[in-house]
Amino acid sequence: MPPLRFAVRAWSGTAASAVELRDGVLVPYAAGAGTLPRLSGTLSAGLHDRHVHLGLVDRDRLSASVVVAVDDLGWVPAAAAGWRSRPPAGLAVRIAGPFLAPPGGYPLGRSWAPAGAVQEVRDVADAEAAVAGLVALGATTAKVTLHAAFPDYGAGVLEALVRAARTAGLPVVAHVEGPGRAERALAAEVDALAHVPWTERLPDAILERFARSTTWISTLGLHAGPARGRALANARRFVAAGGRLEYGTDMGNGPTPPGVNRREVLALGRAGLAGAALLDALLLAPRVPLALTAAVWSERPMPEDAKGVADWFAAARRFRPEHLEELP
Repeated sequence: MPPLRFAVRAWSGTAASAVELRDGVLVPYAAGAGTLPRLSGTLSAGLHDRHVHLGLVDRDRLSASVVVAVDDLGWVPAAAAGWRSRPPAGLAVRIAGPFLAPPGGYPLGRSWAPAGAVQEVRDVADAEAAVAGLVALGATTAKVTLHAAFPDYGAGVLEALVRAARTAGLPVVAHVEGPGRAERALAAEVDALAHVPWTERLPDAILERFARSTTWISTLGLHAGPARGRALANARRFVAAGGRLEYGTDMGNGPTPPGVNRREVLALGRAGLAGAALLDALLLAPRVPLALTAAVWSERPMPEDAKGVADWFAAARRFRPEHLEELP
């Protein structure tokens, strides 16, 4: 069967684009739209939520949503490995495996963290063994925790974790909470923060160093009151300094919706993202090629502002082969 080619208003903007469906993958059609049949509406990559906890989520509802990829940032290793190898329908899943924490560290004792979800790392040998375990599990990142109200790692242990992960090709994502924890993560050279810092306003010099070296996952929608104000102020300054901010909701933490989180998208707009920069923070793949199963569609054009983008994804649905039946 020859490839199916059609013109469509694509996710790269409002101009008509030529797309070819080849073996289940949407790729650009180099010859251009020409006289190709045109599909109405707008086609986009689906959302990539970089911070979820699938063990706390209604996975059936998530599978039917416009979220097409998730990063599970901490859970029981056997369950996480199952999601990676046999993901819920319609989802691409990346995993971090267990939370890597100091002895007695966060989130031990939290009611939502089941037994086995936290691996305590006591020394350098433990750090190296923990990373080897992540590789064997099929993890794509390592999640470490730094919480001012809980014990800290022993001397050199966090740094050994980061070194071992880097050698193994795993980026290190850190949960930082409380005074001095962000600075601790920065000194250890972690690759990303699982949340925009919200417990204090970061000094300008620290924030600018973060912007040069790390990615921040947003989770801004979790907060209210002064904590939200501090998080948004840190996010705005981080973006203004050239830092990369990515969409993540901590889905499963409280009443987070199993789909597009409008509050989170609006917060990204308040942090200074719009247009192509906003879509780059939200989408699984801002450009083609794109698997058909990771595409979403709406009758509306894609807006530039955060409110419009949030509305677009709220109205969008998974792109299905039957949508192509309307082609002349």
